[in-house]
Amino acid sequence: MSHFDELVKSRRSAMKFQTDVEISQSELSELFRMASYAPSCFNLQHAHYAAVTDPENKQLLKEAAFGQYKVGTASAVIVVLGDLDAYKKADQIYGGMRSLGMLNGVEYDMLIQNVNNLYVSRGKEFCHDEAIRNASLSAMLFMLNAKDKGWDTCPMIGFDPETVRKVLNIPDHLLPVMMIALGKEDTSQQRPRGYRKPVAEFVTFGKFNS
Repeated sequence: MSHFDELVKSRRSAMKFQTDVEISQSELSELFRMASYAPSCFNLQHAHYAAVTDPENKQLLKEAAFGQYKVGTASAVIVVLGDLDAYKKADQIYGGMRSLGMLNGVEYDMLIQNVNNLYVSRGKEFCHDEAIRNASLSAMLFMLNAKDKGWDTCPMIGFDPETVRKVLNIPDHLLPVMMIALGKEDTSQQRPRGYRKPVAEFVTFGKFNS
């Protein structure tokens, strides 16, 4: 079995964490650095993260997550956000490439136009869905990298997004997508891994039958 196979199979949603484990900002920064390599539409990098380690705000986030125990015991609570206005920042992404000569003026203008045409023409609902899609891709890479570095995670949608927004003073253009509890799993009462569908149950090769 390859290292990647072992990594994917060993990553699982931790329901309970060891309460005496801390994670430093530098360790978190390294996890986020690798998450920056996640794919995103037009490389707009829609994902933004809020990393919370202080006990007071973790407690507030636990309350926003309806009192879930794992949030209170996690070493860090990561709020994954999607940028609804990511397309408006295309010039920041591509401006540096133009300055370095990686793009000429025509290529730069065409990219900016294509980005705007896609996002503006499809409207707010598309921007909302794109924020979720692209932030989720980043979050999965973050969790795999965390596991590779010895940390356990649990992605969650069981929280009140507006309460989270107020606790962390999240600006309106950032959409709470999910919460990730991160720490060292307490495996004393670990549940067996749930059923996984065989390939034939979730993959259709070619067309669906009528």
